[in-house]
Amino acid sequence: MIIHILQASPTAGTEKRVSLMRILIIAMGSRGDVQPYVALGKGLKAAGHSVRLATHENFELLVNSHGLEFYLLKGNVQAFLEDPENRQLLESGNFLAINARAAKASQRAAIDWAEGGLVASRGVDLLVAGVGGLFLGVALAEKLKIPLLQAYIFPFTPTRAFPAVLFPQSISNLGGAVNRLSHHVFRQIMWQGSRTGDRLARQQVLDLPTAPKWGAYHSVHLQRYPILYGLSPSVIAQPSDWQNTHITGYWFLDESPDWTPPLALLEFLQSGSPPVFIGFGSMVNRNPEETADLVLQAIALTGQRAILQSGWSGLSKGNLPDTVLMVDAIPHSWLFPRVAAVVHHGGVGTTSAGLRAGIPTIVIPFFGDQPFWGQRVAELGVGTDPIPRKQLTAERLAEAIHKAVSDRAMHQRSTDLGARIQAEDGVANAVAVISELEKRGAFCDKNSGGN
Repeated sequence: MIIHILQASPTAGTEKRVSLMRILIIAMGSRGDVQPYVALGKGLKAAGHSVRLATHENFELLVNSHGLEFYLLKGNVQAFLEDPENRQLLESGNFLAINARAAKASQRAAIDWAEGGLVASRGVDLLVAGVGGLFLGVALAEKLKIPLLQAYIFPFTPTRAFPAVLFPQSISNLGGAVNRLSHHVFRQIMWQGSRTGDRLARQQVLDLPTAPKWGAYHSVHLQRYPILYGLSPSVIAQPSDWQNTHITGYWFLDESPDWTPPLALLEFLQSGSPPVFIGFGSMVNRNPEETADLVLQAIALTGQRAILQSGWSGLSKGNLPDTVLMVDAIPHSWLFPRVAAVVHHGGVGTTSAGLRAGIPTIVIPFFGDQPFWGQRVAELGVGTDPIPRKQLTAERLAEAIHKAVSDRAMHQRSTDLGARIQAEDGVANAVAVISELEKRGAFCDKNSGGN
């Protein structure tokens, strides 16, 4: 049930009604997939709502450290990515093979997720889910008659304006109909990989009918409410055929006010010109030493200083030159404004952080939506053409770094775009949409299935 609290007005002595919802956000995937939903959850909590976030075990500290209630959906994404066979698949860049392997893992986990989702949904007024939690969210909404709000961090709604993130953007030359078809194909790839697990969860845990063969995309639970996109309208302009959709701005999760950088990092930044940042996030390498050697060769060719981020990427190298510093996880919101350019895998979270910092970007995409963001960066003129991981050489990387740090026009475009993104408040905009829906009673409508 939605809780109503009467508060005395400090000015008029009258009373006003404040509505607090109990909200469950379902977020699954890598850290880049989960972190924006933590930011959204923080915004909803600050607006007075009670917020739970259901995700994998390796994000419990992240969720709890930002004051949200953590609910477990079994699984450890870092361990999955670091499996040797999965490393080989990631380096191949074959999304269909990667998706097939992930689908097998999700089949085994689907029953656990449904059981965890039922616990997390107890007493909830609203479900919020992105692509990773969409099918579980639909099933829970059906079972418990809870409203479900879609909230995505990459384009997932069919449109004629551009191809789906999984497809080469060059197919847009074939016209809007092909663009729109590519989105439907992408949605089917996501659904068919989850279909068996979804059926098992519905049968063995939720006591629900099997979902339609082509997925629940036309479910009434996905039609009632607007769709939220945690993207910048300066990066992805809203297509004219996206109806009842809000592109709110990115959902950034910044470092806590009491966070302090390591002394070695501060000393390195102060000891010379702004360095180039190089890191591949949760992408793993079977041969981290070989990757580090390639990167160091490229840096040497450019004469630039550099910061290498280790972490999940597996980058490691002993005896680094004085011009290179290796760091663990450092908040991008703090570090990126202090560097000359960023080199990364093209995950939406890292891409958005670099764009907000107003610095040129070099994307080395591995798979999935990463080539899409690399191409978007190039089209906006705020970075070089993306270099697919399999085609990366020291010479190509050096050439891209040189262009990124020396092209004045690119720097100016990056600065201008960064200023526009900094002026947006995606979390506040998303919270405002949800609050307006709640104020209008949309989530309590007798036909909505809300409590």
